[in-house]
Amino acid sequence: MSSTLGKNLEISIFGESHGEAVGVVINGLASGEYVNTDIINQYLKKRATGKDKTMTARVENDEVKFLSGVYNGYTTGTPLTMVIYNSGQISKDYSNIATVARPSHADYSGFVRYKGFNDIRGGGHFSGRLTTPMVMAGSLCLSILKNKGIDICANILEIGNVKGEHFGDRLDAQTFNILKEKQIQAIANDDKMREEILTARESLDSIGGRVECAVTGIKAGVGSPIFDGVENIISKAIFGIPAIKGIEFGVDCELRGSIYNDNYKMNGDKVVTITNHDGGVNGGITNGMPVIFTVKVKPTPSISRPQNTIDFKKKEDTQIKIVGRHDPCVVARAVPCIECMTAIAILDLIMESKIYE
Repeated sequence: MSSTLGKNLEISIFGESHGEAVGVVINGLASGEYVNTDIINQYLKKRATGKDKTMTARVENDEVKFLSGVYNGYTTGTPLTMVIYNSGQISKDYSNIATVARPSHADYSGFVRYKGFNDIRGGGHFSGRLTTPMVMAGSLCLSILKNKGIDICANILEIGNVKGEHFGDRLDAQTFNILKEKQIQAIANDDKMREEILTARESLDSIGGRVECAVTGIKAGVGSPIFDGVENIISKAIFGIPAIKGIEFGVDCELRGSIYNDNYKMNGDKVVTITNHDGGVNGGITNGMPVIFTVKVKPTPSISRPQNTIDFKKKEDTQIKIVGRHDPCVVARAVPCIECMTAIAILDLIMESKIYE
């Protein structure tokens, strides 16, 4: 099933944007893991809407309900189910576009794939609202990974024409904590990025960007070659986030090998590399350096300008002007989703490798 992910840790996402609820079922969690609801709520708040004019005005008062798999604050080892009941839907915003394909949305492809039975309100199961259960599951995985000495943090590198800065050697807890307190989670130029988003909004347009993500504290030996490599597993998880259009591991592939190659050295009794151009992965397996990758996030497809499209039932050309509440940029809200989906992938990989047993 396309909405299920994982081999050893299996998550299954359910719900629609304007349905009664969205949620996730997690299989494979060991019993006795502490369920840190503070971290879950922190990440849901980070992903949430309605904070200011840089995002949609839809208010989501997300409150997690545990339906199974948790007892006295700890996992039981049985399937864990979390659900959030939707509120703030205004489905009438979609009543006039049931058969009109919004450009760069999944309206037409979804209609063909599901023979017209898919829920089109708010994008249905294709909506960014489905990142909520991703964050619910991923934030739980993040808390488990922290207990193993692994941390994950994302940093916005670019929004529109405004550039930020790479992590570089700033892969420490202090930097991560400072970043995670920011609404626009960028090491540099977050104020200019905010202005760029507002400019796009004022012109009835939208913008995208790039996000860098780092996994620190992970041991060497996690992953497998060919089809079950670290890059493969992370990429599959990340591409589950709506609006993601690309991913790249490491940096500077255009360099010559004599410069690009990560030379090894000993740091006490620990093996390290002098540079980390490969992003901490060789042959699909971690080498003990931080795992680094960059994600491309497309501009929000819902814009308020008139656009050319089709009515796919009448099979005729038409125009559309999208109304309702939409983000002028989803990059900032994608950050916690990227961190959480990475956590799900990393925990699954660790469970497979047995390195941490």
